[in-house]
Amino acid sequence: MEQQRPPGPLAGVRVVELAGIGPGPFAAMLLGDLGADVVRVDRPGGPALGIDPEHDVTNRNKRSVVVDLKSAEGPGLVLDLAARADVLLEGWRPGVAERLGVGPDACLDRNPALVYGRMTGWGQDGPLASAAGHDIGYLATAGTLGMIGPPDGPPAIPANLLGDYAGGALYLVVGVLAALHHARAGGRGQVVDAAIVDGVAHLGAMIWGMLGAGVWQDRRGVNLLDGGAPFYGVYETADGGYMAVGALEPRFYEEFSRLLGLDADGDAGAEVPGRDDVARWAELRDRVAARFRTRTRDEWTAVFEGGDACVAPVLSLREAARHPHLAARGTFTEVAGETQPAPAPRLSATPGTLRRPPAPPGAHTAEVARDWDLPGLAAASANGTADSDT
Repeated sequence: MEQQRPPGPLAGVRVVELAGIGPGPFAAMLLGDLGADVVRVDRPGGPALGIDPEHDVTNRNKRSVVVDLKSAEGPGLVLDLAARADVLLEGWRPGVAERLGVGPDACLDRNPALVYGRMTGWGQDGPLASAAGHDIGYLATAGTLGMIGPPDGPPAIPANLLGDYAGGALYLVVGVLAALHHARAGGRGQVVDAAIVDGVAHLGAMIWGMLGAGVWQDRRGVNLLDGGAPFYGVYETADGGYMAVGALEPRFYEEFSRLLGLDADGDAGAEVPGRDDVARWAELRDRVAARFRTRTRDEWTAVFEGGDACVAPVLSLREAARHPHLAARGTFTEVAGETQPAPAPRLSATPGTLRRPPAPPGAHTAEVARDWDLPGLAAASANGTADSDT
């Protein structure tokens, strides 16, 4: 059952999302979490990835209509939506929206104040613009994937969080909100070209600065923040669990060393290498690893809990949802039996809310037609171009 809750800071902002996969839906979800009225235009035939719509959290806080853009009426229906919207989001290959008659020129012609957000992996231009791709390839090309993982093994794959969502969706949202601010100030819309390769490259700004300063090596697993430093890494425990160590500052390292017992008798009284002796980092890492193997993950968690050693257990998704700190903050929430992340970030006066569960395709056609004053959408629904309410 859909819950009616106070709107967030984007209340009154109308967003049209042309259905796709990956970062586009996530960006639209974030705008919806913050109070925007998001209408997702689904295609006939069901979701692109075959995910049960009831479990697709990225479709929460949205309403759905189904429009066949290959039909005679389809493009006109989307243009009618765009004419009443503040933002339109699409995540297709360059040129697809134009071929379907709903590209930026057509939409801005109907609504000059529209913000037209485009989400791709390679961007709207360049030699690879029209090539197929996925998160892992964009990370690889941007130099980001090559930074992650051990020095003696292949790069580690960070799911699709770093490319699709951090370098893609979040940059799309930043661009859209900036363009929306400009449009509301001057009445002029524009196109936002959000490319994952651009976003993940931009995320590396600090690393590029360190590289230029000569304090970062252009290879993985040998630097301060990529697992090269023995006091910033992940260690296995006696029971096969893992602890994450981030004791970068000397005072945190001092507490970490004391609680870990680096100078314990069990280490045969051998001198403990200094944290700043880079030439002996490998030796220090072995020493730290040996200590962590003497206890279980939960035992080490109890040792470090509440202190400033900057050590935390590596949790699974379900374990994270039960963590006392995250539970106290409400970082995760449960809606209709579905555990999911709560809206973020948090605003003191106009917080984001979960107002609607994931939208089944076509479930809100009549409702949107009424609220957005689109009798043509309702007529198309009745004629079968768009699904009626379900």
